[in-house]
Amino acid sequence: MRAQYTRLFTDQHGKSRLEDVDIELSAGFAAPPAEPLHFAQFLVPDSTFWLGAPTDWKGDAMHPAPRRAIFVLVRGGFQVKTSDGAVRRFQAGNVLIVEDTTGDGHATAITGDEDGIVFAVGLPPSSAG
Repeated sequence: MRAQYTRLFTDQHGKSRLEDVDIELSAGFAAPPAEPLHFAQFLVPDSTFWLGAPTDWKGDAMHPAPRRAIFVLVRGGFQVKTSDGAVRRFQAGNVLIVEDTTGDGHATAITGDEDGIVFAVGLPPSSAG
């Protein structure tokens, strides 16, 4: 069993990039008498918070993320444009790891007619790019 997410990060040249990542889940997380669930260790969080963006929110100027975070889109949709021109759309249920806290950053736009709601998990700063 596998899980997928997208990572938004800054490369060695200060440019934002997107990459798709797959994680293998292994059986073993158990709460007897239920059968074991599949799981994989992930990233260590330091906080959780909600983000909301109305349909007319303006995030279309290039900007770095204010902090590393895991975004789980709960409602609505948005798109991210990286500094290399790649554009990716995200919808409810998608997971995005935001790590481009330096460099050119990215642009974000709400897509569709519904406000965007994100459940975010804050991550500690990282020296990795």
